[in-house]
Amino acid sequence: MYGDPATIRKILTELGDTWAVVGLSNNQDRAAYGVARVLQRFGKRVIPVHPKAETVHGEPGYASLAEIPFKVDVVDVFVNSELAGPVADQAVAVGAEAVWFQLGVIDEDAYARTREAGLTMVMDRCPAIEIPAL
Repeated sequence: MYGDPATIRKILTELGDTWAVVGLSNNQDRAAYGVARVLQRFGKRVIPVHPKAETVHGEPGYASLAEIPFKVDVVDVFVNSELAGPVADQAVAVGAEAVWFQLGVIDEDAYARTREAGLTMVMDRCPAIEIPAL
């Protein structure tokens, strides 16, 4: 319902290759770490966004989306559902083209707000699962 094949394809192939991954740190046990690596293998530039602002997979990190000094195409959200809505709002504020909420991250109000703002959005899906299928 929140990730039809056409929308998934559009985000992964048409909307740009700079992805801010919110929640990405050097913790190799977290899903964000592995998903970011897959995105890189498929040609995406992955920007870590985490309070620690760590360099991950060779890319310097930022504490927030607002601190990134260049355009971000897609914001991939690895925070719990209660925190995801404000991240989607920040994605709108920084001019992203799309927002991607990871598996288990669901906020229907944020989905509606983000779509109303003109962004493409997928919710409760994983790009590392979807992109190899393309």
